[in-house]
Amino acid sequence: MDVKETAASLPAKPGIYLFKNRRGEVIYVGKARSLAARVRTYFQPTDDPKVRHIVAETAAIDYLLTGSEREAAFVENNFIQQFQPKYNLRLKDDKSFPYLRVTVKAEVPGIDLGRKAARDGSRYFGPFSPAREARKTIGLVAKHFRIRTCQDAVFKGRKRPCLNHDLKLCSGPCVGLISQAEYADSVRNAVLFLEGRGKELAGHLKESMRRAAEAERFEEAAHWRDVLRTLEHLRAKPGMISVKLEDQDIVGYAQSGPARAFHVFLMRRGKVREAREAGWEEADASPPASLRRFLESFYGSRPAPKRVLVPFAPERADDLSDMLAGRAGRKVEMAVPARGRGRALLDLAGRNAESLLRKSLDVEASLEELKSLLGLSVLPVRIEGFDVSDTSGTETVASLVVFRGGWPDKAEYRKYKIKTVAGPNDVASLAEAVRRRYLRRLEEKTALPDLILVDGGKPQLGAARKVLEELGLAEIPLAALAKREEIIFSPAHPDGLRLDRTGAAQRLLQYVRDEAHRFAVAFHRRRRAKRAFN
Repeated sequence: MDVKETAASLPAKPGIYLFKNRRGEVIYVGKARSLAARVRTYFQPTDDPKVRHIVAETAAIDYLLTGSEREAAFVENNFIQQFQPKYNLRLKDDKSFPYLRVTVKAEVPGIDLGRKAARDGSRYFGPFSPAREARKTIGLVAKHFRIRTCQDAVFKGRKRPCLNHDLKLCSGPCVGLISQAEYADSVRNAVLFLEGRGKELAGHLKESMRRAAEAERFEEAAHWRDVLRTLEHLRAKPGMISVKLEDQDIVGYAQSGPARAFHVFLMRRGKVREAREAGWEEADASPPASLRRFLESFYGSRPAPKRVLVPFAPERADDLSDMLAGRAGRKVEMAVPARGRGRALLDLAGRNAESLLRKSLDVEASLEELKSLLGLSVLPVRIEGFDVSDTSGTETVASLVVFRGGWPDKAEYRKYKIKTVAGPNDVASLAEAVRRRYLRRLEEKTALPDLILVDGGKPQLGAARKVLEELGLAEIPLAALAKREEIIFSPAHPDGLRLDRTGAAQRLLQYVRDEAHRFAVAFHRRRRAKRAFN
């Protein structure tokens, strides 16, 4: 599908959408109540130059489902801060939606506004969007529970009650107008209110509103109504942001016949700022076995966080936890929450995995087309792509990307520092990377690809073919794709075949080639930067 077709196929559900360029870079992030309706508007006639530039640069559209439009706003903020997209002008700095802080550890607790949750012994609530909701909530807490809202320096210097006490917005603890026990009870009730808990509290508020309305004290009834609405608002707090600042991954799973799909939310310091996904076909494996295989692969190239939430126990879960702990150098807890916020997060990750599964089933048609295009004997479920990057022959590197079932499996990506080639020689550098890759696969007796794609033309194709023949792997299908001309070279097309950009198979080949190029260039830039500082 092209990007316009992708836009038309998005679900009518709340979430965020990510426009990406041909290098795989995120150029714009937005939120929507309905992804389908919002993203389609970008492809309608418009005079807005920003929209026209975004659409002109977009080569792919990705999305992430959230539990609500409100939650989408918070996740949008996190992703913009993480990826710094060029067309997002707002939310790029480290500011975030505000939180409420109750200084429960203080001798006389108070409530105020903060931009970041911290491990300082206080209780944090939120985030709030828009910010005025946070200020309104502070006002309600002060009015109903009479908790102080002044700064510590002001509080300590009081000799007589302030204006807030006269307005019945504070109980006057600064000058002893309320006992410590009574004030502590007010703080506990305020915390219950902010947690969105307590049916008794909600019942009391409804009764107060009813009595005020019957007595025609309509201003007071409106006050209790606002308190109740804020209580409901707090109950609907976003699951993808946590004031506990935990580090954890949330793994979603979906299956349809042999097709498996996984979606992982990466929560760091209480915020989901990234997501990863993978999918493949596995006919005979049970769900616990598939989940174990995915976790082994996913954490093969990155350390696991302190906690991993999974929808069900993977095969030999205790053994897997020990292995992940050994790789991470600390304890890794694997949890299967049955209820609460953890379960809600898993359900949301599962819905994203189901969405990926639907996309992957559409990809099967492109794999069939690719099989026919290249004259392959089997469906190219596993495709491995290579690219080389250098600057005048210095800091030459090569990349390997792996696609399974038409989707990138980033846990299996590999980087190579070229060791045996002097000067700018992409063909020889590519040959070295191919040799090192498949020599190791043979030694380890691990899976070989159904198709190898190298970036370049006939010279690169010939060099890779020679290496495979030397290793006794000449039977592996091989193709080369040149960037500018978009011509594919293979045994079925020795003189080259110019790609039709609208074809599903051709777009899949371009996706693999461009992903290998992006990965190689990113590694090369890091190497260059490191060398510049040495």
